[in-house]
Amino acid sequence: MKHLPHFFNRSFPARRSIGLVLLLASALGLVHGQSTTLPPPQVEQFTLANGLTLIIKPDRRAPTAVHMLWLRVGSMDEVDGASGVAHVLEHMMFKGSPSIKAGEFSRRVAALGGRENAFTGRDYTGYYQQIPAAQLEAVMQLEADRFANNQWPDDEFNKELEVVKEERRLRTEDNPRALLSEALQATVFVASPYRRPVIGWMSDLQSLTAADARDFYQRWYVPANAAVVVAGDVDVAQVRTLADKMYGHLPARAVPERKPRTEPLQVGIKRLAFKAAAEQASVMLAFKVPALQGRDGASDAAAAAAAADADTDALALTVLAAVLDGYSGARLERSLTQGPDRVADSVAAYNGLRGRGPQLFMLTGVPAKGKTADQVEQGLRAQLLRIAQEGVSAAELKRVKTQWVANEVYKLDSLFNQARELGSQWVLGLPPDAGEQLIVRLRAVTAGQVQQVAAKYFGDDALTVAHLLPQPLDKTRKPASAAAGLRH
Repeated sequence: MKHLPHFFNRSFPARRSIGLVLLLASALGLVHGQSTTLPPPQVEQFTLANGLTLIIKPDRRAPTAVHMLWLRVGSMDEVDGASGVAHVLEHMMFKGSPSIKAGEFSRRVAALGGRENAFTGRDYTGYYQQIPAAQLEAVMQLEADRFANNQWPDDEFNKELEVVKEERRLRTEDNPRALLSEALQATVFVASPYRRPVIGWMSDLQSLTAADARDFYQRWYVPANAAVVVAGDVDVAQVRTLADKMYGHLPARAVPERKPRTEPLQVGIKRLAFKAAAEQASVMLAFKVPALQGRDGASDAAAAAAAADADTDALALTVLAAVLDGYSGARLERSLTQGPDRVADSVAAYNGLRGRGPQLFMLTGVPAKGKTADQVEQGLRAQLLRIAQEGVSAAELKRVKTQWVANEVYKLDSLFNQARELGSQWVLGLPPDAGEQLIVRLRAVTAGQVQQVAAKYFGDDALTVAHLLPQPLDKTRKPASAAAGLRH
């Protein structure tokens, strides 16, 4: 099962060839300050009588289509003691219904000439099929059936739970930096459910039951908590008719109330020294920062103004992350990994920008031979301080903005990415044109705003630091099976 990481919605591409990006952007008139914009997407959005959302984006460049079912439920909707149940249920959705035997869903999609998989994150769960456009009705029928009628015996659950445990061993427990990241998240957050790993704590998986998964399914897999996204060589009216036929008859049920779980204000630096079998040390710095809201509903003018200021800062922080690490030879790489005074083998920066829960600005690094984790930490923070004091150049700002817009253009070549963007935007309560709005807003970010956020958000009170302390490798330990994460 494909398990997408928390950075599923990472804003800037990692190390994309800047030369190719700039070449395309130049051809589109984006480099020299021209006002060229992306063509507006032809997206239609409907709400069925039972509350299910339908989003359709025709793209007739090839006779193919992508069909996705998104649920606004992920690991953040779990309760303590049952972490991992959202991801386990995602696996169980491939295990049958009264009319479909375990494993038959995938075989039928393959027989139609398509491919399929699913993913779970903190904010969402998603299922998709990429198929010849003529087979859309067939996969809609299959997906609607398992959405409404998922059913499996306890022994099937017990077998699949072992697959998930092995997946956790492979992707987390055999990966020291993944363990460090998991421990960091649990240290950063106190009240937010983001403190739990998507795949779940092993102790919770050990005690998870089939009833836990069935209860989670009954609670959250309701039409009003779901969206169907279709992108490709399709006709809007025909897709709407199919959606009414396949999904519209499903009974409406209320979405459970979500209790607020507000993260308390952090009032001092947190430090974590984490020991794990590893060959190299590692450093992670996490700063709490505002998330992009992008939603209406502020209670009064003052609240609306505060939300607008937070949105401006979130966008400027995203640009700041790109200035630090948005292209080959950006500030972090150039300053910390090159030359005779290099302190790191690798460095990275990332801003969370948006999600259903609180977001982080992350800096990471791996010390070079003979250098310490403290030196890398100091080097990373020094680059933030330098921008806070000196700002960023017009050339840097233009470069990262150009890369952002060009990346959006590249995205249009993939039906999967088009559908994924529409679904992830729906999860956050954003309109179908949120991507285009985001480009406009990011292009308006100024060098002064980038400098302001560099000075505002990176003090000790919002910081959690994690150091990986390498321990001797256990050469007798048997690694997890690489096939664990590939099965439904």
